[in-house]
Amino acid sequence: MFKTYSRYGVIMAILLIAYFLLLKLFGLHEYPVLSAFNGVIYGGGILLAIKKYRSGKSKLKYQKGFQVGFMSGVIATLIFVAFMAVFIYQIDGEFANTIVDGWSLDFNSGKLLLLITVVFMGFSTSLVLTLAFMQLLKESWNTPEGKRNTMSN
Repeated sequence: MFKTYSRYGVIMAILLIAYFLLLKLFGLHEYPVLSAFNGVIYGGGILLAIKKYRSGKSKLKYQKGFQVGFMSGVIATLIFVAFMAVFIYQIDGEFANTIVDGWSLDFNSGKLLLLITVVFMGFSTSLVLTLAFMQLLKESWNTPEGKRNTMSN
């Protein structure tokens, strides 16, 4: 299981970094609305990780599938935040200030605030998408075996 979610977490992180660098190349990295595509990257990676884990099993346990999906998103988030920390503190220090200036805050801690925001966005995206995909991929109780778990009139 660790092998599955670590592999997909690293792949998602690479795609997130590549997307950010592509936006930087065209000068579009300062528009936060374009980070909405990160959800597509997370979604694809989480879905593929759960499906890969499921393919090796005859029956997918909800908890195990949830763990694979969420942990792949967590790993991707942590790697991406590490990249963003290096980018913000070593390469382009004004990037964080430019983003945070649009938030109309009265204090100046833009770099750390931006990194914390990226962590929360990554974790929450991973959580929500994993919950959604597990609803699609879990075993249904709408079977003859599942009917024994319902109340009869």
